[in-house]
Amino acid sequence: MNEQIIIALATLTGLTIFSLTAMRCWQGWLTLKERELEQPVHRKFEMENGSPEGAARIEIADLKERLRKLEAIASGVDL
Repeated sequence: MNEQIIIALATLTGLTIFSLTAMRCWQGWLTLKERELEQPVHRKFEMENGSPEGAARIEIADLKERLRKLEAIASGVDL
């Protein structure tokens, strides 16, 4: 009986240490993501590459063209 108590306490201690370590890592990751969101990325992108709206429009046009090609392939039309 005494041996089982020691094993149970050791397991509980290990689980507690693991849980505390995981919680600290999670808080660190959240802090990192919070700092990334606070950085003025949008302004930097806007100055270097134009407006984000323009980039989004180009991407949407590209996706529409890909969709047209896939629909043509699906219906058996040669492009």
